[in-house]
Amino acid sequence: MSDKNLLIVLGSTAVGKTKLAVQLAMDFDGEIISADSRQVFEGMDIGTGKDLSEYTVDGFRVPYHLIDIRKAGERYQVNAFKEDFYQSFQEISERKKLPILCGGTGMYIHSLLQNHELTAIPVNEALRRDLIFLDKEELRERLNGFPLELRKQADYSSSKRLIRAIEIAQFLHENEDFITTERPQLKPLVIGLYNDVEIRKAKILSRLEQRLSSGLIEEVRSLLSSGVSEEMLLFYGLEYKFVIAYLKNEMNLDTLKERLGTAICQFAKRQMTFFRKMEKDGVQINWIEADEVKLAVKNKAVDLVKRDFI
Repeated sequence: MSDKNLLIVLGSTAVGKTKLAVQLAMDFDGEIISADSRQVFEGMDIGTGKDLSEYTVDGFRVPYHLIDIRKAGERYQVNAFKEDFYQSFQEISERKKLPILCGGTGMYIHSLLQNHELTAIPVNEALRRDLIFLDKEELRERLNGFPLELRKQADYSSSKRLIRAIEIAQFLHENEDFITTERPQLKPLVIGLYNDVEIRKAKILSRLEQRLSSGLIEEVRSLLSSGVSEEMLLFYGLEYKFVIAYLKNEMNLDTLKERLGTAICQFAKRQMTFFRKMEKDGVQINWIEADEVKLAVKNKAVDLVKRDFI
C-alpha cells in the first residue's frame, strides 16, 4: 500500500495545470489547493488567470482552496501560504479526499518539500561569510559541535546544505524559545507539465489576447477605483504593472501586448528554471509533455497516480 499523501501538479503558465488537476480530482475524489501567489486575492481574476470555470465539469464543481482568501491590496508571503496550505491539507485529508496541490509558484511548492518548519529561520550573512571558506569536512565538524536535537534534520550532502544546517543550529541555540510547529510529513507524487518553447510562447500570447478581450484592462481600472494602490498593483507585477503603464498613456495597446507578452514568456522560462532547481535539490518530478493529445496527457498522469496511490 502506497504511503503517498499529496499529489502535486506543477508547470509554467498557460501549460494546462488546472485542467489536468481538475480531471485527476474527478477521477480520484480529490480537492485542489492552489499554489499561486496572486490567485489568493479577491477581484484579481483575469490578470491572475483564475479561470474558475475550469473547476466545474459536466455540472460537477471540484472543490478548491486558497483562492480569493485575501483582499486585493494586501501582501501574502510564503509563510502565510504554508499555514494556509497545512490547514487545507489537514481538512481534506480528514475528509478522506486526495489533496492536489496545483500551481506555478515554485517557491511556494518547494517551501513545503524542504525542512518546512525551519524555513522561517532567517539567513545569517555574517555567519555565511565565515563558513564559505571551510571545506565539507570542516563544516561537518562544526555542525556536529551542536547538540543532536539542533541538527536532527540536517542534510550533510553538500557544503551549501551544511552551511544552512549550521545556520539553523546556531539560530536555535541562540533562540531557545523559537517554536517549531509539528506538521504532517508530506509524501508527494509530483507531476510536471511542459511545452516546447515555441508552443509555450504561442499559448501564452493567445491567452493574453483572450484576457485582454475578456476585460483585463477594465479589471485593473476597477481595482484602482476600489482603493487598491498603484504601488501594490505594481508589486503584483506582470499584467498589472503593464496595464497601469498603458492607463498612464506610457504605451499604446500594441506596445502593451508586445511587452507584456514578452514579459510573460520570460516569466514562464524562470518558472521552468526554478522547477529544474527543485530537481537538483532532490525533488522527483514526473514530466509529461503537454503538447500531446489531451487524452494521452491525462492517461499518463492517471497511470502515475494509480501507480503511487492505489
